Amino acid sequence: QVELTESGGGLVQAGGSLRLSCTNTARHPNTYVMAWFRQAPGKEREFVAAITWSGGQTFYEDFAKGRFTISRDNAKGTVYLQMNSLKAEDTAVYHCAPVVSSTVYRKPLFDYWGQGTQVTVSS
Repeated sequence: QVELTESGGGLVQAGGSLRLSCTNTARHPNTYVMAWFRQAPGKEREFVAAITWSGGQTFYEDFAKGRFTISRDNAKGTVYLQMNSLKAEDTAVYHCAPVVSSTVYRKPLFDYWGQGTQVTVSS
């Protein structure tokens, strides 16, 4: 099991950047394939990006390609999402979560979501 805390969100102007962090505070190391999801007001939660434990494979939704970069530092128990060239439509609450596998990376492994971190992009 992991205990995940997201941070790094905030208010940024369009074209700006943010780096989100997802830190595991549980005793057991996070060896899962990890992903970022987001949920905008009035919309369904959607997949953003995923990364394998080794970091050797990454996967992105189309809207994130070329703008967002997912990475992880297993020594620190942290998964990051670097977001550049932000747009107003990126405004959402961002969550991190373990996912089923490197081939089923859009599906969360557990039916549990933390508080997430709010990203607001002003146009």
